[in-house]
Amino acid sequence: MPKWLPHTLLCVYFGGFLLLLGAVALFWPASDRDNSQPIAFPHTVHAGRLGLDCNFCHESVTKGPQAGMPAVAKCVSCHQSIATERPEIQKLLSYQQKGEPIRWRRIHQVPEFIYFSHKRHISSGLDCNACHGAIAEMEEVRRVRSLQMGWCLSCHRSRGASFDCATCHK
Repeated sequence: MPKWLPHTLLCVYFGGFLLLLGAVALFWPASDRDNSQPIAFPHTVHAGRLGLDCNFCHESVTKGPQAGMPAVAKCVSCHQSIATERPEIQKLLSYQQKGEPIRWRRIHQVPEFIYFSHKRHISSGLDCNACHGAIAEMEEVRRVRSLQMGWCLSCHRSRGASFDCATCHK
């Protein structure tokens, strides 16, 4: 075997590894790289200390596939007079004044080829924490479950839910 061959193979393997890392970084969902939000929303206060139910803000969670985000008007209905001096509330009120929606960054997302219905899961009695974790205790919302097929299947198995591929793959 030529002396240069092991060195060349090492370079090829290392180069391939770097290409793979680059591809993963390029196609990994942006929500996994950047959890910063346009407004620092304290779930620890709203869902934690105040005990607001998830569907108070995420109203469409019981009506369809998406949990949805609250309209600015929903937030302002309380914050037009509560904690208005705080910088994050002032940001909120500026969205209201400009008539702009808040462009929240999505944290929990399944691939586009997956059909996931919040309504179906909530109506079956599944608690939001099962997939989203203890958000009421999180300073910053982050994804704590993989939301990958194996994880979903283990949940379906433990609850006796459907294993038919067409249930999720549309």
